[in-house]
Amino acid sequence: MPNEAFDSALGLLDASAFEPSRRQEIARPTLSEPCNALFVLRETPCPYLEGRFERKLVAELPPGDTTLYTELSRAGFRRSHRFAYRPACSGCEACVPVRIPVADFRPSRSQKRIAKRNADLAVRSRPAKADGEQYELFLAYLHARHSGGEMSSMAYADYRAMIEDTVLQSQMIELRDGEDRLRAACLVDWLEDGPSAVYSFFDPSEPDRSLGTEIILRLIQETRERRLPAVYLGYWIANSPKMAYKAKFRPLEALGPTGWRLLPESGSQED
Repeated sequence: MPNEAFDSALGLLDASAFEPSRRQEIARPTLSEPCNALFVLRETPCPYLEGRFERKLVAELPPGDTTLYTELSRAGFRRSHRFAYRPACSGCEACVPVRIPVADFRPSRSQKRIAKRNADLAVRSRPAKADGEQYELFLAYLHARHSGGEMSSMAYADYRAMIEDTVLQSQMIELRDGEDRLRAACLVDWLEDGPSAVYSFFDPSEPDRSLGTEIILRLIQETRERRLPAVYLGYWIANSPKMAYKAKFRPLEALGPTGWRLLPESGSQED
């Protein structure tokens, strides 16, 4: 999911938005080739943990360089518009990059029921282009799930920028019913080792379908069909209810100081 505070900060990307004095304190990713300049944004309130502040390490992405962004994703970066970013928060490491190793993934009983419930939906891959049907569903989702958040006031131009302002191989993955109505969608960046789910939204009027879970199950299926190893889910925060769904996909790998390692099973894991 895009970071709302980060997207707001993008409008302030000038020399005054960065703090060069702190750049040496932030660990750099290990890349095969040098990256564009990395900058640190000012602190802003954390959208996930009340009372905390976040700081972002940011790099502008060169057009069409999938290899670089793949390496950045392996180093814990995410994308928003033309920028790659990762947390660089003072005294906090709550945001943990996670990905699903699809070769070992086995759906839980609950996930199997969800897949069966949504067997009537067809998947369609489209270029990353915005349209009115998507925007209406996007607004319905935000009003039902994230009412009062900064994104709930996004105009169509803002939504279009979120979808189309990309320099990568991005797609919209759509789920449609038998009447060709859009029920769910996910903006995806295709990397060299799998998809990175940028943002997903779905019809909130049928909660029993669990369409958020179904989108990820379809991404896992397509990743397997392409013979790629992983689905990148972005950041998981143990104490954030908004992130709880990610831990239900097992096995799940998390990026830590020693690299990507399997996230330990927890008592909250579905059967």
